[in-house]
Amino acid sequence: MLEAGAMNGNSPDTLEALLREAQEAGCDAADVLMRTSRSVVAEMRNLALENVERSERTDVGLRVLVDGRQACVSASDTQPHELAGLARRAVAMAKEAPQDPYVGLAETEQIASDIDAASLDLMDESSPPSVDELIEKGLRAENAARSVGGVEKVESTSAEYGTVSWEFAASNGFSGGYMRSHFGLDCSAIAGTGLEMEVDGYGEERVFECDLSTPEDIGKRAGERVVERFGPTKPKTGACPVIFDERVASSLISHLIAAIGGTAIARGASWLLDDLGEEVLPKGIDLVEQPLRPRSLASRPFDAEGLPQRDKAFVSDGVLKSWILDLSTARQLDLESTGNAFRDASSPPHPGVTNVELTAGSRDRNGLVEEMGTGLIVTSLIGLTINPTTGDYSRGAGGLWVEQGRIAGPVSGFTIAGNLRRMLKSIIPGNDARPFASKRVPSLLVEGLVIAGD
Repeated sequence: MLEAGAMNGNSPDTLEALLREAQEAGCDAADVLMRTSRSVVAEMRNLALENVERSERTDVGLRVLVDGRQACVSASDTQPHELAGLARRAVAMAKEAPQDPYVGLAETEQIASDIDAASLDLMDESSPPSVDELIEKGLRAENAARSVGGVEKVESTSAEYGTVSWEFAASNGFSGGYMRSHFGLDCSAIAGTGLEMEVDGYGEERVFECDLSTPEDIGKRAGERVVERFGPTKPKTGACPVIFDERVASSLISHLIAAIGGTAIARGASWLLDDLGEEVLPKGIDLVEQPLRPRSLASRPFDAEGLPQRDKAFVSDGVLKSWILDLSTARQLDLESTGNAFRDASSPPHPGVTNVELTAGSRDRNGLVEEMGTGLIVTSLIGLTINPTTGDYSRGAGGLWVEQGRIAGPVSGFTIAGNLRRMLKSIIPGNDARPFASKRVPSLLVEGLVIAGD
């Protein structure tokens, strides 16, 4: 097992000590999470270093349960006297909380065993980049963006390196931890000036530095993106097919994920509340979760309640097969947890997802454009209005207008609207999903959206 304690040498002892303090203070059960992060970010502007930010932080979160009541407290000080006070405060808070029949730790037979975090390949063991190396990468990306014809200047460039460790222990006997590294490079460019100014960019974040695209590629893509959207017009109001470009297509799937999340289902506040076992995507399309995907920023060997991770299909052949559940929402629905608990230091567990993948189609974005004929490619989205019980959807957007299978020019200043149920049932996926993205969702062609423009 990859030991998170390597990052904070006393973290396992700290967690065990905090559990003991909580039990001595009078709790029935408890779990504790420790997250330790370190990062260095170099920010450049106008081919010069603007700022270097170093951060190091440790957060400890304690959840206690007393007679069907729970409370969560957090702290950044792990000194023994602070831990004792933290435990006493948590127990006192829990005694004043309302009873909840669904809270509780996992049963012993449910918790993960034989944890193999090393197989996920989440930690780059090579020497971390120096500040000078981060600066050099940022400058290379900025120069590449500036070299693209039509780029007025580069708004900012940042290069980052960091590590984070998670350590988790509970009074039911679970104990585990893992570490993850991350490397990022981001560039934002500007085309035009004054009221005609457009801003866009491109960035990547990877677990391993060697997997990042070159600074030149990242800078060039940032420049090309902003030039592509320069000089927009406003499209005519009407209904037309829309391609959600790969960079924004995952937002549509995120709305589906939210609608099948255990919290929304348990509250009865989802437009998919009655659709378990029904078709929610076109036939032949799956939506699967892959929490054990190697070298992914969202991978993990266990969930935030100590349950093991496995691949699962929330949607199979277009049919909704499962809600997304933690222990509490599973108990409310009289189901089993899907091992999808997430939590931070200051809050109890809640359902969420790690890596997800939507079935790819056979064509790239150009192929979808040819099939669409005349319509809209959405490359940016702003604002959001969704009716959680009906799925009615409206967002501000920007992108490219297409005439007879050819891009005619950029458009902006309009909204798109539809109903998520109908939209998702009509999607035609492309095959251009980025393989390193946590959400592998390709460009999606959607029929019959309403555009409010001129």
